[in-house]
Amino acid sequence: MSEAVREAPRKQRREFRNIHVTELANYRQPLSAIVSIMHRVSGFLMFLLLPFILYLLQESIRSEISFAHFQGIASHPVAKLVILALVWGYMHHFCAGIRHLVMDTHIGLDKDSARQSSVVVLVITWVVVIVVALKLFGVF
Repeated sequence: MSEAVREAPRKQRREFRNIHVTELANYRQPLSAIVSIMHRVSGFLMFLLLPFILYLLQESIRSEISFAHFQGIASHPVAKLVILALVWGYMHHFCAGIRHLVMDTHIGLDKDSARQSSVVVLVITWVVVIVVALKLFGVF
């Protein structure tokens, strides 16, 4: 009887292995992982653009002449894109940070709740960014 058990074909098990950097394009990340990665990217973006933010703040509060200079800088299309990137970075970092704080209290850790909360983070972020972009570029 032991020979019959040995000859029975075994069910093939999935092979788990580390994902190499070159295989990242083939791997589909879940939405909650994408939001988490973007949380890190937005934090780095805000840190990287901090000198620009401080310069704009300095120009806006120093005097009336420097405020006029600030308005000239802020009216340039490239500066508007940088400001829009900062708004995206701040809003995404804020919303994802709230999501992570809630998840630290062990609320919403299952797969469906994590997906729903990541969708909420993305929707809130992009709605605010679109509204700010419309305001920045003079639609209303």
